[in-house]
Amino acid sequence: MRNRLAVAGLSLSAAAFITLIVSEGFSPTATVPVKGDRPTVGFGSTYHADGSPVKLGETITPVKALQTAQSHISVDENRFRKSLSGVELTQGEYDLYVDWVYQYGIGRWIASPMRTHLIDGEYIQACDALLLPQYRTVAGYDCSTPGNKRCYGVWIRAQDRHRRCIESQR
Repeated sequence: MRNRLAVAGLSLSAAAFITLIVSEGFSPTATVPVKGDRPTVGFGSTYHADGSPVKLGETITPVKALQTAQSHISVDENRFRKSLSGVELTQGEYDLYVDWVYQYGIGRWIASPMRTHLIDGEYIQACDALLLPQYRTVAGYDCSTPGNKRCYGVWIRAQDRHRRCIESQR
């Protein structure tokens, strides 16, 4: 097993930030990425740095989109670290859970079974919870349905996080 460090001393790695940005993809104009989702712009941002919601048709430059993503991540990371007081994670675990928070939101993280399992020291159970049905659906549609063109990327991303999480346990 790899060495774990106190969550309070970790921050998102540069490699994880790049992976997150690539996973989100860039959209210069706000659109609804998946039926039933909120409008997003830039690298998956549903809100501007000032907290106002993104509206359909708004535009953003790549540089501003990177700044917005980093701003959101910084705020969410502080709340993420506070939610796991006393917990230790590897850098890889930390990175993938912050990526999850970026996709699903800090509110869902606070109520998630992953957080509960980590607090209880149940690292493998936390990994397995990444694949729960509520994290592979969009607007009630199961994104793990083979061959779907609606949201299959959501399922691929969940499986990738799970794989990396399990690898962090070795």
